[in-house]
Amino acid sequence: MRQEEVIARILELKEEKDACILAHNYQIPEIQDLADFTGDSLELARQATRVERSRIVFCGVDFMAESAAILNPQKTVLIPSLQARCPMAAMATAEAVREKRREYPEAAVCSYVNTSAEVKAESDICCTSSSGVRIVQSLAERQVIFVPDRNLGHYISTQTDKEMILWPGFCIVHERLTLEEVLEARRQHPRAELLVHPECRPEVVAMADAVLSTSGMLRHARQSAADEFIIATEVGLLHPLRKQNPDKRFYPAASHMVCQMMKKINLENLLEALEKDRYVVRVPEEVRERALRALERMFEAVDR
Repeated sequence: MRQEEVIARILELKEEKDACILAHNYQIPEIQDLADFTGDSLELARQATRVERSRIVFCGVDFMAESAAILNPQKTVLIPSLQARCPMAAMATAEAVREKRREYPEAAVCSYVNTSAEVKAESDICCTSSSGVRIVQSLAERQVIFVPDRNLGHYISTQTDKEMILWPGFCIVHERLTLEEVLEARRQHPRAELLVHPECRPEVVAMADAVLSTSGMLRHARQSAADEFIIATEVGLLHPLRKQNPDKRFYPAASHMVCQMMKKINLENLLEALEKDRYVVRVPEEVRERALRALERMFEAVDR
């Protein structure tokens, strides 16, 4: 089938199957353009609770589809590729979190949404990159075990008065961006604003004109008087940035900032997901109920 035929069939099946397509900002352009809704982790988690259709096809990585299933037990949640697995989420296990709790019995556990359902179930609350500072500061406990991203946890620690116990995990894509690469990007584009995701290394974050989630970057670019931007996050975000701001210029901080796991989903396996109800995301009910409490606390804290 030609690409136009694949797209037409996806749109046809979406209606036949009563499905909604959610896509993360790092997905390939063709998937983003087909989605009913695109966003960052927080926006997609919220949108998952508002979906009225009986099926959700989640174009993202595994933990995102799990979160949709946790929040929507009455719906069928599909992920088009089982290979779309977040390496950072795999850096924390439920047993390791329980061990860390025993080591710090008075600490709260705050899990980044980039974690498995099992880890969320062991957590007091979840957060996203855009809500982490607010959520950690809202906790009554003085000590906070932050799982699994040490770079995001470090950034939060600079913005709050909490004692942060940082997990040694990291995002491979953001961790690889070096200070030297950022300095070179600034040398090449001296007029550009530098927008940095807080999953980047501390020395890169320290260089930023603004530290933002992906959706925060989209909002900032629309509102800023600047017309050039260096984007220090996964290159998939360049597509909506350029689409929403055709008169502005966007440069990747480094061309290697590609999440191969996010690119596992394509038009062909999205079509197969709709044709064959492949692959259904299931979370055991005991795990789901406990993980749901951590996600609900996140929403409550953000909405205060």
